[in-house]
Amino acid sequence: MSETSTDHITYKSERQNRILLRFLRWRQRHMSEKTFVLILALVVGILCGFAALVLKSLIHFIARALTGSFSTVGGNYLYFVFPVIGILLASLYVRYVVRDNISHGVTRVLQALSQNKSRLKAHNMYTSLIASSITIGFGGSVGAEGPIVYTGAAIGSQLGSLFRMSPRILMMLVGCGAAAGIAGIFKAPIAGMLFTLEVLMIDLTAASVMPLLIASITAATVAYTFSGYDFEFFFIQSEAFQTSIIPYVILLGIVCGFASLYFTKVMNMMENMFSKLRSPWIKFMVGGSILSLLVFLFPPLYGEGYGAIIDLLGGDPSAVVDASVFYSESSSATAVILFIFAIILMKAFATSATNGAGGVGGTFAPSLFVGCLTGFLFAYAFNDFFGLQLSTKNFALMGMAGVMSGVMHAPLMGIFLTAELTGGYNLFLPLLIVSTIAYGTIKIFEPYSIYTMRLAQRGELLTHHKDKAVLTLLKMDSVVETDFLKVSPEMCLKEMCDVISHSTRNLFPVVDKDDVLVGVVLLDDIRNIMFRPDLYRRMFVNKFMTSPAAKIVIGQNMESVMKIFDNTGAWNLPVVDEQGRYVGFVSKSKIFNSYRRVLLHYSDD
Repeated sequence: MSETSTDHITYKSERQNRILLRFLRWRQRHMSEKTFVLILALVVGILCGFAALVLKSLIHFIARALTGSFSTVGGNYLYFVFPVIGILLASLYVRYVVRDNISHGVTRVLQALSQNKSRLKAHNMYTSLIASSITIGFGGSVGAEGPIVYTGAAIGSQLGSLFRMSPRILMMLVGCGAAAGIAGIFKAPIAGMLFTLEVLMIDLTAASVMPLLIASITAATVAYTFSGYDFEFFFIQSEAFQTSIIPYVILLGIVCGFASLYFTKVMNMMENMFSKLRSPWIKFMVGGSILSLLVFLFPPLYGEGYGAIIDLLGGDPSAVVDASVFYSESSSATAVILFIFAIILMKAFATSATNGAGGVGGTFAPSLFVGCLTGFLFAYAFNDFFGLQLSTKNFALMGMAGVMSGVMHAPLMGIFLTAELTGGYNLFLPLLIVSTIAYGTIKIFEPYSIYTMRLAQRGELLTHHKDKAVLTLLKMDSVVETDFLKVSPEMCLKEMCDVISHSTRNLFPVVDKDDVLVGVVLLDDIRNIMFRPDLYRRMFVNKFMTSPAAKIVIGQNMESVMKIFDNTGAWNLPVVDEQGRYVGFVSKSKIFNSYRRVLLHYSDD
């Protein structure tokens, strides 16, 4: 680039900054912060609504172009090819164009909230859309909802950063973007807002409720305006709900809880397996082979699986099995049951193989898919084995709410999302029962959702618990003090006194020649011998140093650090690296001051 071009770009950037600063000064004089945040929420909602439309359109365009002429009876060998091509294209795009990890979108949003001051990169506003549309359009067994959450959150983060909003407002705008993404892609504004409360765990306060509502409603309005006022899934309740079947509804809730647990455990196990494979090409070959084989044997695993959901909500299981190599016009009810059960078991493997091989997608659609099949299978099997008359359509709908509530650990979102997706508001009572019981069942065995378990293990999860949330937002680097003078064990008392004369502290770390912490010297402990010249050459640091009450390892989360302070009763503790080398000290007073500052930043209404 020539010097003239560089100067032009620099001048243009400076001019844009001046315009922005002029606007910010005007806004401060003529508009309150609350009003401006509502305007930003409206803009976020509009942008996220269009982003959702673009994502859905891209997925449907690619899928129709590839599968529009597929045979609907018997196996199709193109199922072996298309998903692998999609994963290859998506992984190459991510590796060589994006050059950043954009998988696990919801988890990365949670991590940005707790560890990166709610800041997401600018490319996250569009890269997930492109990668996920390729992955899903070619048949990857994942959903588009995780990527749209990532996209929406990035839009909110970038907009807030552009206008220099405070950390508290920035966090709120990230939540607005995530809520708008869900609302736009599902046409479900209430579920979008509940997603930010239950999954992202952003507090619902007087200051946050209106921006979240505005963003969600705006995104849903954009979706309705451009794609029609239809529910995402066509559902007609032909059988009225009877209170006499409540025992079966309760039992379905338990079954959905265990289905959620199975899905979560398999996803976690497969993710661990892929993380041990170092080469991206080996990951691609392993994941692609698993996915293509599963999709060929069980065609409903192809793509999001929304076609199978629509068929089962219409009460027609034959449409789910007739594209398989196992299909036969004489297939018995038992064969249908076994086939659907196998799909439920294999969906988690197909989803994790898609992401593990390099594809980009989320787990919303897979959890809805598994829930629908679980509810349908429950009613279908009871009807076949015991001669009951349970509505397979109604139970399929309840299963969607149940498994989503369990996998996401979000019962309210599961209830309202299912109702908004299908219009099944007449089944609100059984939806409540199934979702609550499914959530309660999985909580017994797994305290964290599929999105939060890894962050919780590292102590990086932001929760509604105010103390824990603030401690999570605190960083060790911000509280470590390094102005303590070091001494060695071989120093005599005279040399120790010389060090004390140049120090403003009453605490001295003792380190060996490799800078490994071996002890500490407290000024109070040697005060009685400091002024005895006869001991200056006879007393050495290794004689009067003491072992610290505990050591803090750099990178340790602040919640565990506070537990160590409570257990030891110490006021200052040394910080070391993983090899035991001295880094500095951390004090309770420093943590308390930082805690108060962060609390004011993030909880001011």
